[in-house]
Amino acid sequence: MLNVFTLTHGRLVQDEIESFADLARLQPIWVDMESPTADEQRWVKDHFGLDMPDDVMAEDIEESARFYEEANGEWHIRSDFLIADEDHPHTARVAFVLRRDGGAKDAAGVLFSIHQEDVPVFRLLRLRARRMPGLTEDAKDVLLMLFDTDAEYSADVLETLYDELEASSRLVLDGNVDDEVASTVLAAIARNEDMSGRIRRNVMDTRRAVSFLMRSRLLSADQFEDARQILRDLDSLDSHTTFVFEKINFLMDATVGFININQNKIIKLFSVASVALLPPTMVASLYGMNFQFMPELQWKYGYVFALALMAASAALPMIYFRRRGWLK
Repeated sequence: MLNVFTLTHGRLVQDEIESFADLARLQPIWVDMESPTADEQRWVKDHFGLDMPDDVMAEDIEESARFYEEANGEWHIRSDFLIADEDHPHTARVAFVLRRDGGAKDAAGVLFSIHQEDVPVFRLLRLRARRMPGLTEDAKDVLLMLFDTDAEYSADVLETLYDELEASSRLVLDGNVDDEVASTVLAAIARNEDMSGRIRRNVMDTRRAVSFLMRSRLLSADQFEDARQILRDLDSLDSHTTFVFEKINFLMDATVGFININQNKIIKLFSVASVALLPPTMVASLYGMNFQFMPELQWKYGYVFALALMAASAALPMIYFRRRGWLK
């Protein structure tokens, strides 16, 4: 899919391109390619003279090669964007190419982006740019707004984690943590920990990309201040992710503690039962093995006496355990 964005009265206007003629009549500041076909890549190359590198979407590219400038003045940035899918949270690699000169048809600069799946941050920026005039003025503003929206998206996901951890906390602190509740809490904690780690990684990656833009001397004074504000927002997320990490550890320790308590209760029951059944076992052993003749043949109450003695020997330890509170 090839989406082209032009600047009209301070608003980003989106056009979906279906042919080369559709692309040729526009003067965009942002060209977004989502899983582009070979024809769409050829249209971009013919119209803008842009050659995408072969490793543009490589996942194993060296970290040091994710931000660089070409000899022709193109700035290449590879950045990961968080996708907080409930079933499969992950990050999507996006390759940016920033051209300060938009080509023969415009000189305002063009931002090219290519990715293999829909990114929520891009949808949020498109929605915001349509409703808020004057939000962007050139391609560099679009790139900065993408990173700014990415920071806000990470903050929204982090806020959702707060709510989920609060629900887990109520289950744990309620005190009635059986095996089913513990399993539910541990599963939720594992998901939250995974998401927290992805947020931290996404924040780190965004911080590196914004720092690169600030060092590249591409930004104007106002844009440089906007980039500094983005960095401050990212720094503020660090303390929150640290708190979430500590909260997750606390809930994990508390849940495991309750699991150990439940297991100890089971072991205690077996211990009490084994101690309580030891005297009857001893009585039965003495009664059945230490007589020359079977007592029930000589005494008709032999079985009754033996059973009564076994019951008493089992009841006395249970009464003692109950008074000591060991059966609670």
